[in-house]
Amino acid sequence: MKNVVESWQINPDAGPEDLEAKQPFIDNGLEVMDPSRYYSKEFMEFEWERLWTRTWLIAGIETDIPEAGDYTVFRIRHESIIVVRQKDGSVNAMYNACAHRGNQIARDDRGSVEQFTCGFHSWQFDLDGLCTQLTDGQTFNSKLLRQRPRLKKVHCETKAGLIFVNLDENPPPLMERFGLPEGYLEAYELDKMHCVRHVISEWAANWKSGIDAFYETYHLHIVHPETQDVMDDMGVQVDLYPHGCSRMLVPIGVKTKRQSDQESMNPSLQYMMTEAGIDVASFTGSAADVRAAIQKAKRERSARLDLGYERFTDGQLTDSWATGVFPNVQIGLHPEGAFLMRFMPHPTDPEKFYYDTMTLVRPIDDSDYSVPGWMGLPEGTDTSGKTRPDIEHVPIGEPPNLGQVLDQDSELLPVVQRGIRSKGFNGPIWGEQEQRLRHFHVELNRYIDGEK
Repeated sequence: MKNVVESWQINPDAGPEDLEAKQPFIDNGLEVMDPSRYYSKEFMEFEWERLWTRTWLIAGIETDIPEAGDYTVFRIRHESIIVVRQKDGSVNAMYNACAHRGNQIARDDRGSVEQFTCGFHSWQFDLDGLCTQLTDGQTFNSKLLRQRPRLKKVHCETKAGLIFVNLDENPPPLMERFGLPEGYLEAYELDKMHCVRHVISEWAANWKSGIDAFYETYHLHIVHPETQDVMDDMGVQVDLYPHGCSRMLVPIGVKTKRQSDQESMNPSLQYMMTEAGIDVASFTGSAADVRAAIQKAKRERSARLDLGYERFTDGQLTDSWATGVFPNVQIGLHPEGAFLMRFMPHPTDPEKFYYDTMTLVRPIDDSDYSVPGWMGLPEGTDTSGKTRPDIEHVPIGEPPNLGQVLDQDSELLPVVQRGIRSKGFNGPIWGEQEQRLRHFHVELNRYIDGEK
């Protein structure tokens, strides 16, 4: 099994510079890691001190703050960060704490301002965080004000339409720690996609349990059997990149190799064909021909609507490019849109986390085009990009209402978390279908052990 998984390539003809090219195998060893990393409060604090405050974190997307003064708030454990568009078009980040008494200035998830005003004593700060108005300044000892108060800055960089922040005082440049190839994310033009749904749901498990579940397809046949009719979990290309990044290219529009019948059609494949604009009634091929037919139909649609799909390989037109950005993100990349998933630690409890998912869509102004139904958007969702929806907050124990697969995961992970706590569990035994998990945890250990 090991050699099959290591060598599996979704497109054997892909050249070394092709974004679809298979990456060289990385041997991350065979260590069985202590399961306490999933529930120990001590390990949780190590993560805060050595990981979360020292790595580049995705704080948002640029299309959420298109104009000067537009801001969004990024929260990580007890910290709150304001990310704001400057007058020159750049993006800055600052701690959401007034220099006077620490009051959080930005109360909403996002907004647009000419300056920030503290709701405690009405001190005002410009978009760069500098104090521009200090109420009753004459009543302060001048020695306290020799250096003008300001909101403390946070290191901030942007790439491919994503906004990154780093809480370290002197972090390495983003590109020194960004492991994906140049142009990888840019090909999908995330900078032209808009958030059309944003859900934050609380799950009863450690954030790494969430990463582990989403970084492999090994569990699909048992937890999500409905995927077997339209997704080949046995034909996944797994690639590992520097600094903990990874991906899996999951063939869509084809049956799993676990099924002996690869020819007969099923309703799921027919649904995907209809979504691509194919007349199912006149289709003469078998199930094995569906993926190629969808790719052809999407190219024809692109030519008709000028979507620019010539920049994509055939595989990108159908398959899920599930891409991990260390430490806590998976992005499901598709030509029509993307699923930006962030696994956020709970502020105090290592056995809870927040699944923060944004559904991104690139608006197409054409009456012949609609966002695919498989993206799971509720009926009536505005996909024009003209309105930014409020965040939907889902409490622990309730399904996130993000589709059958994610609801199944939200039910499963608390059960996994309880099992991890058992004295009968000695640590995860990862096979080669789970090599993304080992790659992630090995990189995490580098931070915990002080190597980075």
